[in-house]
Amino acid sequence: MDDRDHPWMLGLHADAGYLLYRLGLRSGQLFNSALQESGLRLRHYAVLRYLATVDGALQRELSTRLGYDPSAIVGLVDDLERLGFVERRPAPGDRRSRIVVLTDAGRGFLKDTDLTSRRVTDGLLAPLSDEERTVLHGLLRRIAEPAD
Repeated sequence: MDDRDHPWMLGLHADAGYLLYRLGLRSGQLFNSALQESGLRLRHYAVLRYLATVDGALQRELSTRLGYDPSAIVGLVDDLERLGFVERRPAPGDRRSRIVVLTDAGRGFLKDTDLTSRRVTDGLLAPLSDEERTVLHGLLRRIAEPAD
C-alpha cells in the first residue's frame, strides 16, 4: 500500500493549502537543482527576474514584492553583487538610500537560464495539457497576487 492510499494522506490531499505547499516545495527543489551549477538558488533568480522588470528597486521594495524577509534580501543582494549581476546605486532624490539595479551580466545570466526555467516548468507541469496549464497559471496568479 503506497502512502497516497493512507487515510491521513487522503485527508492532506483534500486540503488545497497543503497541495500548494507541496507544489511549492517540489518546484523549488527542481529549480534549485537546475541552478546548482551557477551556485545560485531560486530566491536569487526571483530577485534577478524582478529587477529585470524595473529600473531599480530599494531593498525594502524587493522584500515586499517578493515576500522575503528583509534580512534575507540583504544576503541575496550581497551574493548577486559579488557575482556582478546587480549593483547598488544611489537612489535618485535620496542620497541616503541605495537602489539595486540589474547589470548587463545579470541580464545575460537571465537570458542563459531562460531555457532552464522553461525546462523545469515544463517538467513540473507535464501531466497537464496546454489549456490546463493556462488555466492553472491564471488561477495561481489570482491567488498569489490578490487585488488590493
